[in-house]
Parts: sequence; structure tokens; C-alpha cells
Amino acid sequence: MNPFENLRIWQKAHSLMAEIFEIVKKLPVEERYRIKDQIERSSSSVGANIAEGYTSYYFQDKIKCLYVARKEAGETQNHLRVLETRKYLNPKNSNRLVNEYQGLIKGINAFINYIRDKQKAEKQKP
Repeated sequence: MNPFENLRIWQKAHSLMAEIFEIVKKLPVEERYRIKDQIERSSSSVGANIAEGYTSYYFQDKIKCLYVARKEAGETQNHLRVLETRKYLNPKNSNRLVNEYQGLIKGINAFINYIRDKQKAEKQKP
């Protein structure tokens, strides 16, 4: 197992991505290059950017990747609302998934703060 796979935020992002991929399998063919492609890319980008940030050497690179992961999670929340509006996803599932992504965003924020604290501690070393 890669070390980033031990991160709860990566595990959550990966789990949500898998759930999104199952949901969009049921979309009509005409949505393949519209919302389906967009939500698949944004949901998979969350975990990819967490992994990239984790494996980056420099603190600022780590934080930058986590910012991107956070933005992609927000984009995925928007795509979920679009699926709901277009009646491809019921409001209960849409709300649940949007809330799951909101929890993930909070986790990403906590990890950013952890990295910043490590960065400050590193700067204070004699």
C-alpha cells in the first residue's frame, strides 16, 4: 500500500469517487460527454491531488495540491446538484453526498493546517 492510501482523507475521496462512478453509469448516453465526464474527472481529481500533495517534497507544493483537491471537491458538489436538478439523482442522495464532500473538505483543511504547523516547526529548528 502506498503511504498516501493510509490517509483518511484519501480513503474518503476514493470511496466517494467510486460511488460517483457507480451513479453515473446509469446516466443516459447523451450525458456521457457532459455532466458524466465532468463529475468523473472532478471526483477522481480530489484523491489524485491528495496523493500528489502527500508525495510532494516541499511544504508549499503539498499545500498547493491540497488546495486543488479542495476545489475539486467543491466542483464535485456542484455537479451533484446539477444531477439532482436534472432529476438524475434524488435530493436525499444528493444531500448525503454533498455533505460527505463537505466533511472531506473539512478533513483537507485540517490536513493543510497540520502541514502548516509542521512547516512552522521546521523553520524554528536551530
